[in-house]
Amino acid sequence: MQPALPTFAAVMDRFAARPCPAPATRHPGFVELGPRFDEALLYAAAAHRQQPRKGTPVPYMSHLLGVTSIALTYGAGENQAIGALLHDTVEDCGNEHEAVIGELFGDEVLHIVMACTDSAEPAGQAKADWRGRKERYIEHLADLPASDPALLVSCSDKVHNAEAIVADLDVLGAALWERFRGKTPEDNLWYYAELSALFNAVAATPGGAVPAPLAARLRTTSHAMAATHHRLSGR
Repeated sequence: MQPALPTFAAVMDRFAARPCPAPATRHPGFVELGPRFDEALLYAAAAHRQQPRKGTPVPYMSHLLGVTSIALTYGAGENQAIGALLHDTVEDCGNEHEAVIGELFGDEVLHIVMACTDSAEPAGQAKADWRGRKERYIEHLADLPASDPALLVSCSDKVHNAEAIVADLDVLGAALWERFRGKTPEDNLWYYAELSALFNAVAATPGGAVPAPLAARLRTTSHAMAATHHRLSGR
């Protein structure tokens, strides 16, 4: 067994290293991420440590950090940032995590996580048919109030995934679609087009939780995905 690493706080203290100080002036909307966020970061790393991004050697944590970065960039508060870190934990690691997330991080974070979850099965149990799950997920998102904080996290998730698909299409070409077993390219194009329409409608609603620039980013990316696929397939 490897010896336990010293805590970073203890090592910082030994070398008189201090956190970056707050500037004299700071935007009034600044979100200070506290110990709950730190705990969520460790929990996400532990829960997803063995998981790769689909069809790649890239650790899945890259996606969770990417979604969290997008959400914070577009106005997420601490609960939304924590929800972004954990948005796939129940879906990918098992519904046993639902109670853990609720106890550790509270009802609002749990709501965000479950609102971003399209399958909540026990660990190791097969998920339902992909198309049916996605149709129900879209219906579920459409039923949420436009102001629901989960919508920002969900849109951030879809933007990160869609941009990754477009980037990989440019490198791998049509072979990229082989990662998505049991689904056609048209299935994926349908899904992101539907999500884009939904989130842009939320953004157009007064008080909607999704900022218009983020919804537009998903629309642009979903259009680029379709255009790249059609170019590669000669259509």
